[in-house]
Amino acid sequence: MDASVGKTEAQLVAARREHLERLRARSSDPFAQTKYPVDASAAELVARYAFLENGQDASAEAWSLAGRLLGKRTMGKSIFGDLQDSSGRVQLYVRKDDVGEASFADWDDLERGDLVGVRGYMFRSKMGEPTLHVTAFSVLGKALMPLPDKWHGLQDVEKRYRQRYVDLIVNPEVRDTMIMRSRLISEMRRFIDGRGFYEVETPTLLHVAGGAAARPFVTHCNALDQTMQLRIATELNLKRLIVAGLERVYEIGRIFRNEGIDTTHNPEFTMLELYAAYWDVSDMMEFNEELVARLVSVAGDGGDELAHGDATISFARPFARIEYFEGMARYSEGKYTRDGLLDATEAQRILRELGLPPSPSHGHALDKIFERVLEPHLTAPTFVTGYPVLISPLAKRREADPALADRYELFCAGMEISNAFTELNDPDDQRARFEAQIAQRAGGDEEVPEPDWDFVRALEYGMPPTAGIGIGIDRLIMLLTGQRSIRDVMLFPLQRQHG
Repeated sequence: MDASVGKTEAQLVAARREHLERLRARSSDPFAQTKYPVDASAAELVARYAFLENGQDASAEAWSLAGRLLGKRTMGKSIFGDLQDSSGRVQLYVRKDDVGEASFADWDDLERGDLVGVRGYMFRSKMGEPTLHVTAFSVLGKALMPLPDKWHGLQDVEKRYRQRYVDLIVNPEVRDTMIMRSRLISEMRRFIDGRGFYEVETPTLLHVAGGAAARPFVTHCNALDQTMQLRIATELNLKRLIVAGLERVYEIGRIFRNEGIDTTHNPEFTMLELYAAYWDVSDMMEFNEELVARLVSVAGDGGDELAHGDATISFARPFARIEYFEGMARYSEGKYTRDGLLDATEAQRILRELGLPPSPSHGHALDKIFERVLEPHLTAPTFVTGYPVLISPLAKRREADPALADRYELFCAGMEISNAFTELNDPDDQRARFEAQIAQRAGGDEEVPEPDWDFVRALEYGMPPTAGIGIGIDRLIMLLTGQRSIRDVMLFPLQRQHG
């Protein structure tokens, strides 16, 4: 029976500290060693020696690896254990006759969570388990806090996010998701770099945070004695670089929006923004579709389908397309038409009909109607095109229909994944739209940003025809890894302060 059963956390910690002192008394201080010569990982060894038959060994080849002890089973003069490193787990077999009586005694004071370095050779046990036969080992660290019960793991959701370091130790599927996130972002960079783009960095602290409809976080710069804002987008500075002659630029960076927290929103998140001179929105749509299809292939082991709950989503190209007003009419059974939605008074009436609170501006009302009427139906990857100009303040107008912007958003699984448009490069039109936003702010819409008049000045130096895109990386990773909450793809999501 597990000796820890029924003990309080304080009793378990006290016992671990006693074990620490016993190790130190035998000159095996877990915190004394500064390095360990690792030359293999658990997953590598399991894969390399998959050919071994039950009872067969590969004693001619010795390997060193290190990791966390996640289980220990003593059987007289031998011990079986489980070692976990960043790649996975491998079983250990330790025999007193191999490591010596003094070293074997150290195992009495090792427990779940401790860090060890081991050297030995691989064999397959009689039960068919790939196992490292340990011939030497070192204690590399002592876990003074007990890990959660090995059968139930760390189940409390808030505690999982608050103590993510424990969550990653005991829930391997969480670690796998984070590793996949890293792989996908690396693949995204390779894809973009291979098409001639430069990765750049733009400021996080701004005098005016623009480029999106969101409330900024406000802080104070002591050196300048000025109020500053954390960026809500990288758009305006990236387009300044297009003006400057860097014709293809992108940034993968942290964005800060002082908004609510739910399954698809976190106030701090990661976004890709990318701009290409001499492209239009159709070029960007092709790029967007190709990028997503490539990432789906990486996440789906070469296929073009991904599991989503009990269903499967196909990312076979081309993705579906629907016009903004066509979709609003279709999913309202013809009630919400272009003429009605473009009328500010009628838009507020529709909000009431849908049981939604009144909005501070016409554009805000349209966003809320869209979220209720059309967005939930966009499960398969779908480009929604032809957005109204009044909710697209930085996008170029359609030549054939000036009330609409040359813009699309990509939706999948009921979430917005990306937003792209042919960029507005007429400084006079941009100035007029900023002036209209001043009126919206005065009307109480706190998400409308302050105008960035220096950006208008930049446009007056001439910006070439350009297309831009913003992709919410966290939501995209949610989609690609089958997660239902944005917090499950972020290592450290924002939490209310504990205690």
